Amino acid sequence: MIHDDIADFAAALPPMTALMGLDLGTKTIGVAVSDGLRSVATPLETVKRKKFTTDAERLLEIIKDRRIGGLILGLPRNMDGTEGPRCQSTRAFARNFAQLWQGPISYWDERLSTVAAEKALLEADTSRKRRAEVIDHVAASYILQGALDRLRFLAA
Repeated sequence: MIHDDIADFAAALPPMTALMGLDLGTKTIGVAVSDGLRSVATPLETVKRKKFTTDAERLLEIIKDRRIGGLILGLPRNMDGTEGPRCQSTRAFARNFAQLWQGPISYWDERLSTVAAEKALLEADTSRKRRAEVIDHVAASYILQGALDRLRFLAA
């Protein structure tokens, strides 16, 4: 089920399960996962997009292997907070994925997540080639960590 409100998402989560965060791009999907206590987001991999069913199969494998209880999708709002075509695409992905997986799905505002990921990689003196390889799943970890921090605040 898709939850626009993060508090509703939190209420729907099964206990002691990890979360998965996605940074949906047109060519790749950055994937990050949390620990079972939902405290730390870790970059996992970048899935090269092919077609929805192939992409979804890989994501479902990760969900099964890592006991994922909920999914956070980065919502690429415009800087003024409005939603454009990329947000519509993300919401369509969520609707399609919800037909394949019954777990809770929510969104997290991903504005500037890629910028933050790029900055962190530059500070770590990562080569240009390596940055290109990891930027998407590092951005997914920024998205997921933002949601994890908010969930922890809601639980307090």
